[in-house]
Amino acid sequence: MLSKVIAAAYLALWISSCAFTSAEDPYMTRALQLMSETPLIDGHNDLPWQFRKLFNNELNKVDLYNLETTHTNIPKIKEGRLGAQFWSAYVPCETQYKDAVRQTLEQIDVVHRMCQKYPEVFMFAISSQDIMEAFNMNKTASLIGVEGGHSLDSSLGTLRTMYQLGVRYLTLTHSCNTPWADNWLVDTGSEPSQHNGLSPFGKQLIVEMNRLGMLIDLAHVTEAVMKQVLDMSVAPVIFSHSSAYSVCPHKRNVPDDVLIRVNQTGGIVMVNFHNDYVTCSKTANISHVADHFDHIKKVAGAGIVGFGGDYDGVTRLPEGLEDVSKVPKVVAELLRRGWTDEEVKAALGNNLLRVLSNAEKVRDSLKRKSPDDVPIPYKEVENSCRTSYGYHSAGAIQSLSTLALVLTLALQALISVTVS
Repeated sequence: MLSKVIAAAYLALWISSCAFTSAEDPYMTRALQLMSETPLIDGHNDLPWQFRKLFNNELNKVDLYNLETTHTNIPKIKEGRLGAQFWSAYVPCETQYKDAVRQTLEQIDVVHRMCQKYPEVFMFAISSQDIMEAFNMNKTASLIGVEGGHSLDSSLGTLRTMYQLGVRYLTLTHSCNTPWADNWLVDTGSEPSQHNGLSPFGKQLIVEMNRLGMLIDLAHVTEAVMKQVLDMSVAPVIFSHSSAYSVCPHKRNVPDDVLIRVNQTGGIVMVNFHNDYVTCSKTANISHVADHFDHIKKVAGAGIVGFGGDYDGVTRLPEGLEDVSKVPKVVAELLRRGWTDEEVKAALGNNLLRVLSNAEKVRDSLKRKSPDDVPIPYKEVENSCRTSYGYHSAGAIQSLSTLALVLTLALQALISVTVS
C-alpha cells in the first residue's frame, strides 16, 4: 500500500513538472501529448547489469524509488514517459565457455523479480499485445533481450528455454566472436574473422529464431553478418541500440546500404545515445542525437527508426540526456525539426510494435515446423569446460545438419513469399 502511495506522489510531481516544462516550450507540450497516445518503446537498457554490479542481484537491498547511482529509477521512468523497455540480460564475454548460461539466467531472473517487486510500475511483457495492455494501464511494459550470443553456449535448446522464460530478442554477438558468428570488432581490424559472417550453425540459429518468434538483434555484429541475416531472415530484424554510420563512422553503427535493406525488410534501427556512437567523441548533445534520427529518416524513411538509449550500459551520455527522464527532449527536438506527428509516433513505438507483431506472424506461420534439434558440430565448441555427451555420431550429425539447413532455407524462402 505504501509503495502505491509513493508511486501516486511521484506521478503527481511528474505531472506538475511536465506542465511547467510544456508551458515554456510548445514542442514539449506536443511531445508529451504524443507520448500519452503512443508508448515510447526503448530497445536497450542495462539496469539489470547494474543490479549485479552494485548489489549482486540482491533486489531486497534496492529501492528503485530512491536509487541515485543509475541512469534509471522509478521517478526517472515516470518523468521520461517510458512506455515499454527491453531490459538487457547481459553478461560479459569473459563468461563465454564458462558460466555464461547460468549468469544470463540470473539476469533474466532479476528482471522477473523487479517486475514482481514493483507491480504498480512494471508489467512483464512478451508480446506486442502485452505492450499496449501495459500502456493502457499506465505501466512500463518490461521485455527481455539477451545481449550476446555467447550467453547460449551454442545451444538451440538454451535458446528455446530462454524464449520460454520471456526473452524476445537475442543480440547475436557482443564484443567477441562466438563459435558461429563474427562480432563488430572484426570490422575494425582488431580481431580476425572466424566465420566470414555466420557459420552453418549460425544460419541454423537464425532459422530457429524465426520459428520461435524471437527478434534477431544485429547490434554488435559485422557488416557481413548484417547482410547475411537480412538476406535469409523471414521476420524483420532489429538493431536494438545502434546509430547511423554516416553521421558517426563507428563500426557499432549502421551503414547506409544496410539502412536501405532494413527498410526493404521492414526492420528497425533504434538510435543509441552513447556519445562515442553519436559524435565519435567524448561529448555530444541532444541536437547530435536528433541528427541520427534525421539521417536514418532521410536514407530509409521514418518507418525504420526507434529509440535505443543504452542507459546504464554506457559511461558517457549527451548533455541534456543524462538519464531516462530526459528522453522527451529528443521527441521535442524532432518536432522542432519538422517531423510530423505520425513520424514521431512511428519512432516512439509504432515501428517496434509492427516489427514485433510481424515476427509473431512469422512464428504463427511456422507453428507446424518442428524445433531444430541438430547440435553444433562438437569440433567447433570443443574445450576443457565442455563434455562430449550427445555427440556419439559426430560425422553423421554434421552431414544431417547441412542437409537440414539447405531444406529449411528453401522452406523459409517459400514462407517469405507467402507472408509478404
